[in-house]
Amino acid sequence: MAGTEKFVFSFEDLYGEKPDEVVSVMAKHMVLSSFANAPKHDASKKLNIEGVDSSNGGRYQVQVFPTRYRPESLFLRIHEDETLKHTFVMVPDPDRVLHVDFPSYAELGDDLKSVLENSTVEGNEDKKGEALYDALKDLRAAGLLNLYAKMKATIFDGGLDAFSFVTSLRRVRGERFFADVKRDFRDAVKNSLHSHVFDEAPGSLHKPPPGYKLDDSFKTPDDHGNLQVTFFRKEDALEFIADVDIDGSKGLEHAFDVISHSITGKDSHPYDIHAILRKAQEIDTRYRLVV
Repeated sequence: MAGTEKFVFSFEDLYGEKPDEVVSVMAKHMVLSSFANAPKHDASKKLNIEGVDSSNGGRYQVQVFPTRYRPESLFLRIHEDETLKHTFVMVPDPDRVLHVDFPSYAELGDDLKSVLENSTVEGNEDKKGEALYDALKDLRAAGLLNLYAKMKATIFDGGLDAFSFVTSLRRVRGERFFADVKRDFRDAVKNSLHSHVFDEAPGSLHKPPPGYKLDDSFKTPDDHGNLQVTFFRKEDALEFIADVDIDGSKGLEHAFDVISHSITGKDSHPYDIHAILRKAQEIDTRYRLVV
């Protein structure tokens, strides 16, 4: 029977701020007919839902439908006379992002600037350094900064980070890049298996470029947002190219309770990877999505 139980919901964006957004919230008891609906709620304010029924298990499905963010759904169990508080972290819908606040070229890490200066990137062969960085905006630059931040946060025994082995970029996409890497990068990854910085992973879906053959593939053991590095060995020399990507599959659904059918597309969107890294792993990708 409904008593003093109630839900108190609050909403924040990826940066811990109150969103300028309107949401519709529905809370439905999974056994009884108890149902609450709060349409067009100002997400900058807390939402109180009273008259919640804790009987018959007190399990509710709560769904949040924003206009510029991805919809979310989760199950909450409320007990007798409980005030249950929950904060929804809202993930921007990539199609509703107005623009991206990127760091300036001068603000990038020296190692990343050095790689950009040394790179010949497919589709932008005539650009290097700052000109290349600007040409990659928005989606490819977001993907590059995601991968850079994740690789910098992946530390081997001895203190070197994964990005320190990258020498130049060949191809940059929203979810991955192909890079020339130092030959001891593969050894560093293989030596890290015992400390579980990386684990072995299947790499058969990763196709080598002409003149190279698939060597092996490794993935970090994160719950969400795994860094995967697949090595291609040159056929006539001990030289390597690495296909580096971040696996965001299922990450939004598990880390943020985003409703799965709202996620479309085969590859992980770089803005979704940004959300996973920022909130699930507390990795700062140095840019901000504006919706």
